[in-house]
Order: sequence, then structure tokens, then C-alpha cells
Amino acid sequence: MIYRRIKALYFWVLFVVSVAFVVLCFCFTHSQNILWKIRKIWARTQKYILSYEQELVGEFDLNANMILMNHQSTLDIIALEELYPKNLCWVAKKELGQIPFFKIAINKPKLLCIDRKNPRDLVRVLKEAKERLKEKRVLAIFPEGTRSRGDKLLKFQSGAKILSEKLNLKVQPILLVDSAQILDTKSFSAKKGKLKIICMDLVDLQDEKWLENTRKKMQEILDQERSLLK
Repeated sequence: MIYRRIKALYFWVLFVVSVAFVVLCFCFTHSQNILWKIRKIWARTQKYILSYEQELVGEFDLNANMILMNHQSTLDIIALEELYPKNLCWVAKKELGQIPFFKIAINKPKLLCIDRKNPRDLVRVLKEAKERLKEKRVLAIFPEGTRSRGDKLLKFQSGAKILSEKLNLKVQPILLVDSAQILDTKSFSAKKGKLKIICMDLVDLQDEKWLENTRKKMQEILDQERSLLK
């Protein structure tokens, strides 16, 4: 445990330094393509700092314009930033965009911040999401709304459903298998490991309960993967 915490300290110090460097780089360009390349290089360096491996099961569907992921760790964002073949537009909570350090990191690459306490903010988010889609970006959202800690996925919030149905999106669920086992902010621990990323089929938006059923399917696959590790 002491080793994991020392490794976590080592990672977070370098992580903060690297993010600061990336934010500085962001200040010198307005090109979204260049910003995207900087983000991918940054994500790749985190893999070597943390010394973790990746196992990709299935393929990213290039027809998708929104991906849904379960969320346990900062590692989720790092892994997808490196591996995903298109420029992701993360949907984040408004509070992150109000932190001075993160403000540039969120605003320059035109990520989306949503005020979950204000239903009327949805109009602005839909408008900005349309603009990102026109730029061939792919929306990336954690439907749980926050990091899950237990064995069960949290209830999926309605934001993903509203966005997908209002904008007629093609949605692909991506399952990350226990990323917190490698990098856990809550317990402040880090260790080597292999992160398994499972690409699922596009969801059927004709199913009125598609969001609920997607969560159920993701939980079933997650339980299966965990049983293989026992």
C-alpha cells in the first residue's frame, strides 16, 4: 500500500506538471486539430508515467457521434484521449470550467460544460453540441454523472438520452473494466496493470428504455469480466 501511494504521488506530481505544460501549449494555437494532437501526445505520456497497459476489445464504431462510458478514474479520460480515432468533445460538469487552472484546458479545445442544476442550460448545451458535431467531433459523456465506487454502476442520468434524441445521434457504449484498480484518486493509490476497454454495439434509440437497458448490459459484461479475474 505504501508503494502504491508513493507511485500515486509520483504520478500526480508529473500529471499536474504535464497538464500545466499542455495548457501553456494551448495558449499558442487556435487550431482544433493541433490541440487534439497535443492532447493525444499528452495522454500517451501518461501511459508511460503510470506504466499501465491497454487491451482493446472490439472496435470503435466510426459512425458513432456520441460515446457513453462508465467512470471510476481519471485514467478513463487518459485512455480514451489516446486511443479514440476522432477528436472527442467531453461533456463535463460546470464546476470544472470554473476552476482557473482547468478553464483554459476546457475552453480552448471547446469542451462542453453543463449546469446540471439548471434545466434551462440544456438549450445552450444543445446549441454548442450541434456546433461540435458540425466540426466532426464526437461527444463523450459519463452518464453516471460522477465516479462510481462500488460493484454496481450508478444510475444513468438523463442528459445523455436528451442529447442523443434531440440531436439524432448514433451512440456507442464503451465499457472500462475497473480503471480504479490501476489509478484511484479516492484512496490515493496507483499500480501497474492492464486496462481492458470493451467497445459495444451501437444502441437502438428506437427502444424507449435504451439508456436503462444499456446500463444493464454494461453491468452484465462488467460482472462477467470481474468473474474471470477471480
